[in-house]
Amino acid sequence: MKSFIPRSLFLLPFLLAVVAEGHPVPDVLVRSYFTSSGEAEIRVEVDPRSFEAHPEEHEYLEKSAAESVDKTALETMGQTASSFLAGRVRFLLEPIGEVKPEFVWSFAKLGDGPLENPDDPAVLVGSWKTQMPQGLAGFRIESITLTDPAAIPMNVVFLNHLDGKQVERYAVLFPGEKSFLLDLTGLAAPLPAATEGAVGQTADSGDLAAVFKSEVKRGFLHVLPLGLDHVLFVLGLFLMSRKWKPLIFQVTTFTLAHTITLWMASAGWVKLSPGVVEPVIAASIVFVAVENIVRRDYSHWRLLVVFIFGLIHGLGFAGVMSTRLDSTSSLVVGLLGINIGVELGQLAVIAIAFAATFWISSQEKYRKFVVVPGSILIALAGVWWVVERTLL
Repeated sequence: MKSFIPRSLFLLPFLLAVVAEGHPVPDVLVRSYFTSSGEAEIRVEVDPRSFEAHPEEHEYLEKSAAESVDKTALETMGQTASSFLAGRVRFLLEPIGEVKPEFVWSFAKLGDGPLENPDDPAVLVGSWKTQMPQGLAGFRIESITLTDPAAIPMNVVFLNHLDGKQVERYAVLFPGEKSFLLDLTGLAAPLPAATEGAVGQTADSGDLAAVFKSEVKRGFLHVLPLGLDHVLFVLGLFLMSRKWKPLIFQVTTFTLAHTITLWMASAGWVKLSPGVVEPVIAASIVFVAVENIVRRDYSHWRLLVVFIFGLIHGLGFAGVMSTRLDSTSSLVVGLLGINIGVELGQLAVIAIAFAATFWISSQEKYRKFVVVPGSILIALAGVWWVVERTLL
């Protein structure tokens, strides 16, 4: 019997690390705006938490705090943001080569837009306006490979606008990757009537395939290793029953629910403050873990609970797609990719959990040495998150 006890505590070091991973850092966002008259603007969005050694341990900067930052402090934060970007992103105008934008910094809401509500997450937005020289062929960016092992890896999202219209194709770049080349041919002067507004406005099947691939990867990484609160919820579902039928019922219900709210939030049809969403996600972890302890057997009523909490988790996943997309096809392809990536991440969690416990054939020993202590540890992590996200 003693041989089971250490294995029941395999989750302990993992969960001790988890309690500090409450707030994943958003992607770095790069937007470009080019016009036929030759005017150009590059805007970047950076979460101030990115400058911390352990950004996931810090809360979002909210509207009230951002408004209290004076001009001198904002200039200092802007300098820090510029230095941070210099180690993360390269800006390339073809055939000129690399350019070094001189950004003017201000605050805006995460995902762009004005700060309206007191608890709106605030990010630093840098703007660089310039006049394009004649003969430019295109614009691209590169996500720089990190050399510092302590640096937090982040994705860089590449969005572009030509003559006020969002380009359908976008890119999610991981460290070491370079974006597609945005065609700027002819944009330094008025375009001929036959082609006006057409350059770069459509995405072919190869473009959408690249978007889909990037979003699948981003969705997977949002679960493993970045979405540890979602990982614990899925583990809570797994611990109720190792039988495939109940497990498939629960995971399918959870998937359906978070897909609904992820799509609705990304389309702008529903909006809920992170100050509400994150504590409820934490509370959902506590609920399923405690239920595993007090109830020995699975029953279908749990599907209703899983569905309700899945709706809230979908709003948490929507933070990945905080950037609004004007293109319907890109939005659909991007959201489909993220959903598939999230599901692959969840299936990976379940596969790992099953591989770690399948050899325990006795249901009584499995419950005594895995389900109960594992659920207790998961519940404790959830309680910590509830406290952290509401009081700290």
